[in-house]
Amino acid sequence: MASELKRLIEQVSREKGIDRQTLIQTLEEAIKSAIRKKFGAKLDLDVTFNEEYGEIEAFQFKEVVEEVSDPDKQVVLAEALKLDGESEIGDELGIKMDTETLGRIAAQSAKQVIIQKMKDAEREVVYDEFKSRKGEIVNGIVQRVDKGAILVNVGQAEAILPQKEQIPREVFRQGDRIRSYVFDVKKISKGPQIVLSRTHPNFLIQLFHSEVPEISEGIVSIISAAREPGSRAKIAVISKDSDVDPVGACVGMKGTRVQNVVQELRGEKIDIIPWNMDPAKFVVNALAPAIISKVIVDQTNRNMEVIVPDDQLSLAIGKRGQNVRLASKLTNWRIDVKSESRYERQKQVGYQSLLQIPSLSSELADRLYESGIGSLEEFLEAAMVELEDTTRLSASTLEIMRTEARILLQKDEEEPAPEASPEEAQSQQEMETDPDHVQEG
Repeated sequence: MASELKRLIEQVSREKGIDRQTLIQTLEEAIKSAIRKKFGAKLDLDVTFNEEYGEIEAFQFKEVVEEVSDPDKQVVLAEALKLDGESEIGDELGIKMDTETLGRIAAQSAKQVIIQKMKDAEREVVYDEFKSRKGEIVNGIVQRVDKGAILVNVGQAEAILPQKEQIPREVFRQGDRIRSYVFDVKKISKGPQIVLSRTHPNFLIQLFHSEVPEISEGIVSIISAAREPGSRAKIAVISKDSDVDPVGACVGMKGTRVQNVVQELRGEKIDIIPWNMDPAKFVVNALAPAIISKVIVDQTNRNMEVIVPDDQLSLAIGKRGQNVRLASKLTNWRIDVKSESRYERQKQVGYQSLLQIPSLSSELADRLYESGIGSLEEFLEAAMVELEDTTRLSASTLEIMRTEARILLQKDEEEPAPEASPEEAQSQQEMETDPDHVQEG
């Protein structure tokens, strides 16, 4: 067993890439645990691998006493003297365990430890490989569907595609080939858990990386992406080379490149948007194909009021608010879409409401309106510092005006609200059907 154990340790260490010393330490601990399980948990043991002889040695330590009260930890002087002629009361005596008994325990423990260490090493290799592939697309074969989740064979490991990471209405069966995005890699007791996704915006980005050479070469970059999986998506692109059209590169000859991505995503419509460093122009591009009349930017709150011709309102908002919602996610700006007729009515109503403040002149109302404060509500919500800077009035004077504005608002609230126009009613109904949509201002 001695030379066989040594050869086994050397072989496993070399072939499986397991550190030799780690293997020996684990084996020593396993044998110590097995001895305690067989002979008693209280034993004071020292188990070591003898490098010279290639064998495991185990010593049980006992205190030399006149009278034994704990046989597991004590030995009488007479017995101790037989083992060591120089033993005295109070000495700690190391008694080597029977080689035959130890040999059987060592052989069994070695087998278990080596099998376990090989499994651990293989899991570690898989974990390290997929951890480095996080954020990439992998190809796999569907093994089975378990409670909605799809288990996928990705080579050395089995990955999971949770139900929430699947494109709606997409169906896979056992044996189907599947492409997915490596969303996360976790360490759990059973080994590495590889979590896949087909709904993540980065899956869309990586698909374009594989289809568009200009992206993989770094000439064209995808700045951001927003998706409603299985329905519609938007990506914002830019080119480092003025001679290369980023949108055209992504579309490809006769639309072949974008169609390959659309096909992989089961018909998900994809809008390719040219990125612009000017946020207003970027938002206008993101709302295409709708025509935009005017954009009012609120930099502090990252809010944009987008005014469109009346016949473009439904197109800008999109079905159930989808177009404006995706544009908002893509640009990271809150977008409020209004028709020209509604904007003009609100502008007049808001401006006229400011003029109703008794102590506010028309000149100050113009100044407030030009700074973006266009109604009694906005006048009350604005920070005092902003009002002081705009009007050049003192805080005490402005507070008087605010009191007058509150009184006017209170009167307005007591009166019945006017009926909404047909366009307003339609746009409001479209937005209310989807609770995620950013409501119009």
